[in-house]
Amino acid sequence: MVDINPWSSEVSTDYERIIEQFGLEPISLSQIPNPSLHHRRGIIFAHRELGNVLQAQSRGEAFGVMTGLMPSGQMHLGHKMVIDQVRWFQEQGADVTIAVADLEANATRGYSLSDCRKIALEEYVSNYVAMGLDPERTHIYFQSTRPIVQRMGFTLGKRTNLSEFEAIYGFKGDTNLAHVQAPLVQAGDILHPQLEEYGGLRPIVVPVGVDQDPHLRLCRGLAGKTNWFNVNDRKNGGLRITVSVMDENQNIVGGDKATVKGVFARIVDALKGLGYSDIMADAKHGIVDLPAATQRDRYPIRMSLLHLERSMGGPGLLQPSSTYHRFAVGMTGGKMSSSMPETTIFLNEDLKKMEKKFKRSFSGGQATVEEHRRLGGNPDIDVAFQYLNFFFEQDDAALEEVRRGYVAGDILSGELKQMTIDKAATWLTELGEMRDQNAHLVNEFLAADAR
Repeated sequence: MVDINPWSSEVSTDYERIIEQFGLEPISLSQIPNPSLHHRRGIIFAHRELGNVLQAQSRGEAFGVMTGLMPSGQMHLGHKMVIDQVRWFQEQGADVTIAVADLEANATRGYSLSDCRKIALEEYVSNYVAMGLDPERTHIYFQSTRPIVQRMGFTLGKRTNLSEFEAIYGFKGDTNLAHVQAPLVQAGDILHPQLEEYGGLRPIVVPVGVDQDPHLRLCRGLAGKTNWFNVNDRKNGGLRITVSVMDENQNIVGGDKATVKGVFARIVDALKGLGYSDIMADAKHGIVDLPAATQRDRYPIRMSLLHLERSMGGPGLLQPSSTYHRFAVGMTGGKMSSSMPETTIFLNEDLKKMEKKFKRSFSGGQATVEEHRRLGGNPDIDVAFQYLNFFFEQDDAALEEVRRGYVAGDILSGELKQMTIDKAATWLTELGEMRDQNAHLVNEFLAADAR
């Protein structure tokens, strides 16, 4: 059993087992338009309902990407990988929402809200600007100044319990209650961009490392529990729609026969609007069948029903999509962490410090030059090669040439490290220049309630 915990210092890299255990879907490169470096190299390896986002994009409909930052340290290469993915979604047409988790940093790490703001703007947003996010389609907000996030977290909280938290997160009796509250606020973060005042109903995708999947599982479960209309597979093929009667909608979708019949008539009208003619409605048994519907039809049907739910006074929340990326190895061969400076490269790293870190980094080479020439190196465990793969070498063919040379023993460990140092130095220098040139744009990335 793989243990996935957002707060653990150790993470599993048995990705095939993770996909199987947690019900993720492998990424199919053929389905990705304009695949990025991370897609091509298998760094983004799995997803949950990415098809919703891809369908919206292919239809020319709105979709968004959501991420967040913890304003309690320096931005490093692990954070860059997430922003690269956010920028890729934005280039495909997504709007971007970024949460500054200042309430969580205040509650769990002791940072004042003013310190959180300073760190967020100077350390994170300045780098977002430098890495090419579009200010006109990027909206950064602070949890502390967006009360709807806290209200949604509170409201969604009644749809879960401590037993579910124990199952998802492994919480126990001595768990700090701030760790219990934080996932509910994060659910508010992830779901609130669907509200009308923040962009409206549309698919939202959250790119994360697999250690963050517990948050997505909780959030998807909470969103699903709010839905009035459910779309499920039909035993004999096609799709079946059922109605969930709950305290909040008892008087609207429940009640007498006439009321229920009226609700099912509205469902049928909504489906007819999608072009279906083989609709089999059975208000008495609470089902509507679409025998000819396919799995690809599931997304437009759900969106139509969510719009109907909203028109009837319901929340109409679509479960968020998510993508999962492999972890970049730390400089010492273990986990990359901002709390352990020796394990990562910071985005404002002094070039001499960066060089020293790479020269001391974990190598996949042999003990002597003679052995290395004879046996070759292992690029899969070599930090320098992995950083070329994840961050610094854009050309797939050039990367493959380096890999082959290293495996054959033609490229020595020291030579590989120097290649990576040169690439990293160029990238860090250019990033610093872009930070300086675009510092005046930082405030343009902030949402109105964050200025």
